[in-house]
Amino acid sequence: MQVIPTSIPEVILFEPKIFKDHRGYFYESYNSESLAQIGINSTFVQDNQSKSTKGVLRGLHFQTGNAAQAKLVRVLEGEVLDVAVDIRQDSPTFGKYVSAVLSSENNRQMFIPRGFAHGFVVLTETATFFYKCDNFYCKELEGGIIYNDPEIGIDWQIDNNDLILSEKDLILPHLKNAPTLF
Repeated sequence: MQVIPTSIPEVILFEPKIFKDHRGYFYESYNSESLAQIGINSTFVQDNQSKSTKGVLRGLHFQTGNAAQAKLVRVLEGEVLDVAVDIRQDSPTFGKYVSAVLSSENNRQMFIPRGFAHGFVVLTETATFFYKCDNFYCKELEGGIIYNDPEIGIDWQIDNNDLILSEKDLILPHLKNAPTLF
């Protein structure tokens, strides 16, 4: 597997080794021992999957307290821009973000540790997004940051007029006003 460095070392981007032939391809999408070799030691307890159309932006979400989650994300079909924002208040990279294009073509995966807000936007007509979590979802401990916070300055690679967000995501606070962080 090839590890691709990011500007925040705790966020790990990697490509699995893919074996292709005339029948198609094969690759190992998850192996806890291989992931431990690159610094991912989370025990995942929940898998989630979503399908969305072009321009759908989901995020920026996180879980706090005993429900904090690390995520291992990938795209099964289509292409997304995936984003992780450091919300650890004592971190030297607080408020900074990492973004990467994840697709069914490049098979890249991103590990987002606890203490990061996460979101993605669909760049193709549709995309199926899959992720593992190391903790169970808890509605009472969910949080979020508004996607267009100017202090973070994420380039979502899609015109703002073409974005599709949930009502809930449109009213999330700015990072400086978020009530509970890490």
